[in-house]
Amino acid sequence: MAALPKYIRDAIICGPVPRIRNWKTAVTLSDGEKVLRFAYDYLVFPEGKMIGKPLELDIFQQAFILAVFDSPIHISKALLSVARRNGKTLVMAVIALAFTIGPHARRNTSIVSAAMTRKQAGILYRFMSLICAMSPRVPDTCYHATPSTKTLIGLKYNVEYQAISRDASSNLGVGIYVLILDEAGQIEAANDDFLDAIFSSMGTYDDARTFTISTQAASDAAYLSKEIDNAEMDQPANVVCHVYAAANDEIINPANWARANPALKAGYRSLVDIKTAARDADAIPAKSSGFLNLYLNRRVERQGRWLAAKIWKENSEKPDPKVFRDKGVHIGLDLSQRLDITSAAMVARSDDGKMHVKCFNFTPAIGLKERQRRDKVPYDVWVKSGELILVPGETVDYNWVAQYLKIHIEEQGILIKSIEFDAWKMDIFKVAAKAEGFAQTTEFNEVRQGFKTFTVLIDTVETLLLQKKIRHGSAPVLNMGAAAATIISDPAQNRKIVKPKPGAGPKIDALVAMMMGVEAAMPKVVQSFDASAMIG
Repeated sequence: MAALPKYIRDAIICGPVPRIRNWKTAVTLSDGEKVLRFAYDYLVFPEGKMIGKPLELDIFQQAFILAVFDSPIHISKALLSVARRNGKTLVMAVIALAFTIGPHARRNTSIVSAAMTRKQAGILYRFMSLICAMSPRVPDTCYHATPSTKTLIGLKYNVEYQAISRDASSNLGVGIYVLILDEAGQIEAANDDFLDAIFSSMGTYDDARTFTISTQAASDAAYLSKEIDNAEMDQPANVVCHVYAAANDEIINPANWARANPALKAGYRSLVDIKTAARDADAIPAKSSGFLNLYLNRRVERQGRWLAAKIWKENSEKPDPKVFRDKGVHIGLDLSQRLDITSAAMVARSDDGKMHVKCFNFTPAIGLKERQRRDKVPYDVWVKSGELILVPGETVDYNWVAQYLKIHIEEQGILIKSIEFDAWKMDIFKVAAKAEGFAQTTEFNEVRQGFKTFTVLIDTVETLLLQKKIRHGSAPVLNMGAAAATIISDPAQNRKIVKPKPGAGPKIDALVAMMMGVEAAMPKVVQSFDASAMIG
C-alpha cells in the first residue's frame, strides 16, 4: 500500500482516504481496482500522445474511483472538480463503460450522462464509442453504438448508456441506475428543473449512484457550489468529494497552477497553455475571471473590467488613410439609442495583419450640454476636434447619417465590403440608406448581440490587441468605450461587453462597432476538429 501524495490528500473534501496498491498484478481485486484493471486490460487511449496504449488512469483519478467504489458504506453521490483539460471526460468514460460493458454492468439497467447543451452531451458519448472502436480487446459483439441517439448498448447484460441534454429532460422514461452530471458548474441555480426531472428517475434502485464531474461554478449560490459546500460542512458518509483548486486568486503563481491541474504531474496537461493563458489574464482584466474559474478552478464573479489601459495604449498608432482606399473597408454599425451615440467603425486590414480603425460617431445637436452633464463626458471638446459629429435636431436622423457616410466614405473612393450591424432599428436605417443612395451594393450582415457571438468578437479583438495589431489612433470616443467596458459571462463562460451601469455614464457604442468591423475584416479560415478538446 502507498500513501497518497499530499496534493491529492488536500483535495479530499469528503469521504474515505484511499490507499493505492499494485492492482495490476494483484490476484484478488476490490471493486474500485476492478474498474482500474478493466480500463488497463481492455481499453486503450483513443487519441493523442498515448493513442493505442493501455488506458491507465492517473493517480488522482485512481484515488477518486477507489474512494467511491471501495468505501465500506455505499457511496450514492460522488463529486470530482478539477480545472479544464485535466481528464474529466476520461474519468467519466471509464466509469460509464465499467457500468455498461465492464465489471459493474448490471442486467437491464440504464446509465445516463446529462449535460447542459447537446454539444457537451455528445462529447462523452463520442469519446466512449471511440474508446470501444479503438480497443482491440473490446469486440464489436459486446456493444452497439448509435450516434443519432447518442446511445451505447452493452449487449451481454442489455445495459443502455445514453447521453442527454437539458432539452431532452422530458423524454426520460426509464429508471436511472447511474447518473453522470457533466460540467454541472454551468447550472447557475441551486434548484433546477432539469435536475429535478433526472433525479426523479432515480428512485427505482436503492444502490443508484450520481457522479458529478466538473470545473467549479462561478457563484456560491450555484448547484455545484452548494453540493461541494454541503459535503464539506456536513461530511455525509455516503458522499465522496474531491476538489482540486488553487489556494488563492494569484494568477501568476505556479503553485496555484499545480493545485488546480493535477494532470500537470502526469504530463498530459500543457504547462505552456497555462502560462500563455495566465499571461493574457494578467494583461486583460476581463480574462482574469475566466482564468480563475477554468484554469484555477476558483469561484469568481462573472463581471469585471474588460481591458488594462496599458494594452489599449499600446495600440494607439494612427490608422493609415491609404489602407482604407487600397484595401476596402468593413463597417461595424451600432445605432444605439437615438438620443445617444450612433457609431460607424470603418476597419481595413493591411498587409502586415494590422487593423486600421476610424470611427464616425454621431449625436443629436440639441441637448448636448444636458447629456454632457448627465454622462460626465466632455462631448463639447470632442465636437470641436471632429471626433463627435453633431446631427441637427433632437434625435439622430438616420437619413442624415447615411448621407454623411456616403460623402465621407463612398465618395472618397473607399469600397465598402460589408456592413455588420446590430438589428436594433436597422430596418429604419436601411430605408434611410436606400433613400440616400448609400451602400446600395454592399452586403449587410446582422451580428447577434448574444453571449456566443460576442465571445468570438471579444476573443478576436483581445488577441489582436495583445499582438499590437490594432491602430485605433487613440480616438477619444473609442477610448471612452475601452475604459468603460465591462465583461459579463454566462455559465458556459461565454462573454459579452456591457456598460458598467445602464443609462447615464460613458458609452461603449464605438467599441462595439469597432469589434464588429474588426471581426468582419479578419481573414476567414476553415475550422478543423480538435480531438484533444474531447478530453475534459
